[in-house]
Amino acid sequence: MTTGVTAKALRLGTRRSKLAMAQSGHVAEAVRQVTGREVELVEITTYGDTSREHLAQIGGTGVFVTALRDALLSGEVDFAVHSLKDLPTAQPEGLTVAAIPVREDPRDALVARDGLAFTELPDGARVGTGSPRRMAQLNAYARAHGLRIETVPIRGNIDTRIGYVEKGELDAVVLAAAGLNRIGRGAEVTDLLAPDVVLPAPGQGALAVECTATDGALTAALAELDDPFTRAAVTAERTLLAALEAGCSAPVGALADLLADGQIVKEMRLRGVVGTTDGSTLVQLSTTGPVPSSEDQALALGRELAAEMLAKGAAGLMGERAL
Repeated sequence: MTTGVTAKALRLGTRRSKLAMAQSGHVAEAVRQVTGREVELVEITTYGDTSREHLAQIGGTGVFVTALRDALLSGEVDFAVHSLKDLPTAQPEGLTVAAIPVREDPRDALVARDGLAFTELPDGARVGTGSPRRMAQLNAYARAHGLRIETVPIRGNIDTRIGYVEKGELDAVVLAAAGLNRIGRGAEVTDLLAPDVVLPAPGQGALAVECTATDGALTAALAELDDPFTRAAVTAERTLLAALEAGCSAPVGALADLLADGQIVKEMRLRGVVGTTDGSTLVQLSTTGPVPSSEDQALALGRELAAEMLAKGAAGLMGERAL
């Protein structure tokens, strides 16, 4: 093991947001434990951080990661930490995702005024989210249960979004539970939305630790943080997204989880959904298969479900997404 006395500190590239810094700080500590080397955070501003446009308007795909990847390729940083759901599905040449650590809670969460659950929101409640995926499923769920809500497109960090509720501008906002947990605001969740209600974004709750493919020693060290079950699950989810030819701003939800019989894990289930943002039409399907023992099996699960969803008209629904 290398000691911090003789080795340079590793440089970890991270976005500047409170959430990104919390995530990167957690990974930095794990890397220190594995390598014995100090890790310094290098803050990098991405296009997604500076643009005030809605993600669907600026493309979504890659807006939070391109600057980090450029820093990796130029040698400005040694490795980077991303929210996996922000990563484009195509891996760029010269870089590798060395580790996908154990996933946090993948679910979406409601933070509402007066401690309300989703089904307790008042008639015509204004619910903020920047995600067409969430809009589609929230509106569909409300329709199915005789509720009337207005989904309001918003941007900003977690504090800003919750602030809309605190100031009375919105009745509720929907955020990723993982992000709230990572910055210590999980106690403010008033309703955790089950995947049967809202399927999360592919890869939601997971982190990707990326470095250059040519740095074999660092790749091997970072790989000690990898969780094979999380990697298999998110590979299936992101393969579904790629096979649908959709970016991370498209109204696509997906979740792969393990099905167990008692203590014995039997199968992996992959669920996917695509819908119009008004919730009037959803294509929602699932498939199961053996727990992937290789990347090829996870890829096959994602492609299988994507083919079924396309056969049911998923491509036409994605073409109708608009904020």
